[in-house]
Amino acid sequence: MRKHKPPWLKRFRLAVTGVVMAIAMVVAPAAMADLNGYDVSGYQAPDITQVAPADFAIVKVNQGWYINSSWGQQASGAVNTGKELGLYDYASGMDATTEADNFVNHITGYVGKAMLVLDWEPYQNAAWGNSNWVRTWVYRVHARTGVWPVVYCSKGFVGQIPADVRAKCMLWAAQYANNYATGYQDSPWLAGSQGEGMLQYTSTGYLNGRGPLDLDKFFGDRTAWRKIACGERAGCSTTGGSTGTPTIHVEKRTTNTTDLNAMATAVIRGDYGNGADRQARLGDNYQAVMNIVNSRLSSSACSGPTTVTRTKTRTYVVRSGDTVSAIAERTGLKPASAWRVPSGNINRIYVGQTITYYGSSTVPTPSTTYYGSSTHVVSSGESLWKIYGAGWYAAAQRNGLRPPYTIYPGQRLR
Repeated sequence: MRKHKPPWLKRFRLAVTGVVMAIAMVVAPAAMADLNGYDVSGYQAPDITQVAPADFAIVKVNQGWYINSSWGQQASGAVNTGKELGLYDYASGMDATTEADNFVNHITGYVGKAMLVLDWEPYQNAAWGNSNWVRTWVYRVHARTGVWPVVYCSKGFVGQIPADVRAKCMLWAAQYANNYATGYQDSPWLAGSQGEGMLQYTSTGYLNGRGPLDLDKFFGDRTAWRKIACGERAGCSTTGGSTGTPTIHVEKRTTNTTDLNAMATAVIRGDYGNGADRQARLGDNYQAVMNIVNSRLSSSACSGPTTVTRTKTRTYVVRSGDTVSAIAERTGLKPASAWRVPSGNINRIYVGQTITYYGSSTVPTPSTTYYGSSTHVVSSGESLWKIYGAGWYAAAQRNGLRPPYTIYPGQRLR
């Protein structure tokens, strides 16, 4: 073997080494960002997962014997557009084993590919407060699929999840800072405070003009998601799956503050429900917000003629050349700051988006009134969900509405 190489060979090897290093820098994996996505049910359109941008979508399959008729299209829409997929059962409180079997029987084709989830909430849940129901459902799904499912609940009720379930299953928690319309957030309020692997931080999300949506952040990358979906199943891939799309990036926010007064107004309006449900939604802000609510309600009753602030809501679809200031001037719905837009920044709107005006007017009233009383006149095409979002059920109770919660144009809601 020759000990000395010709100079041209050394130069060739240096050039090749440089090319290899450059290629490695291009293809080397970069640190992956957290994932942004949303969860949907039969309230959303069947095509929502195809048109609303996300890294993942979590779809409601069933609630006891009830089956979301759109779940198949919503699930395939997510997969076909490169999103990671999750599928959930909203606990009805029927026999836990039977409900788990019903869920698994419907989603068999997605087992090992989609994250499986139990949605544990108080509304329409006959087993609410029964931690053993959660345990039975979780262990049954694992026995049938080889996958430990994720458990969703409000942060105020994490204590209902048994310790052995927490040890095996990722927690997906919910807590909202407020009910303002928003897009994806980079640093949601109190993210990770309960050790959750995923956070639902709003029910009033808007993406490309579509909403309202529950928005979520998963604290991991696509590989981490797929490991949860695969569970203990042999031959399950954590690197394949649906064709990935670039991670949805969001604008970093310089502040993340909570408006307690706005939350108090929303409580009075009924957006946060009642009792334990309200306490769970408000989380650590519960006492501070309720102090404001109680102060307002105890001090604002008055007799005789007075005035009351009425809230009015209008929507507008953005057209080419529009600005919020111009829209406010043209429609007379001022100030421009009273408009809410999907991006959260009134200077950033796009053609086709739906933006909403939340204004108010002061009108005289001859009778006793209370702070925060307001009415809404129903327009054609509106539903309780479209008007009140997550507070629709509280609004139905306030107005004496019963299933199927039908409302009519011209009807006044309080």
